[in-house]
Amino acid sequence: MSKILTAYFSAQGTTARVAKELAQAVGADIYEIKPAVPYTKADLNWMDKKSRSSVEMSNKSSRPALADRDADIAAYDTILLGFPIWWYVAPTIINSFLESYDFSGKKIVLFATSGGSGFGKTAAGLSCSVADDTEIIEGKILNGKQTAEDLKTWAESIL
Repeated sequence: MSKILTAYFSAQGTTARVAKELAQAVGADIYEIKPAVPYTKADLNWMDKKSRSSVEMSNKSSRPALADRDADIAAYDTILLGFPIWWYVAPTIINSFLESYDFSGKKIVLFATSGGSGFGKTAAGLSCSVADDTEIIEGKILNGKQTAEDLKTWAESIL
């Protein structure tokens, strides 16, 4: 098996929990994608069209700043990339992350948490942020309580 990194963005902790469980189940290293300015509860109020997340998600070119750019992407063949689904796609900070590194020749497997929606056009929306020879695979929505064995079986089926 190739060297695997589980990279994730989590605004409220749900995706962080799943990412840590997934990384442990498959023996992957882990990296948290952090915004330069953390999101507050008010920032995440999707019902407020002026909230930070609403403004970012309504502008497809929005690229929130990252707190750091020290992930050693070159050391990995496969990246399990996790995030919450916002407005039926990945938060734009995921584009910021993808555009900050060279993912040429790598496989990126998406996983997400969601309150009810699926991936929608997430994979297509992220493909513009990586090199043409980067493989992006729509993985799975990982809500609820997956066992370590369930996570390992799923990951092995796509890796």
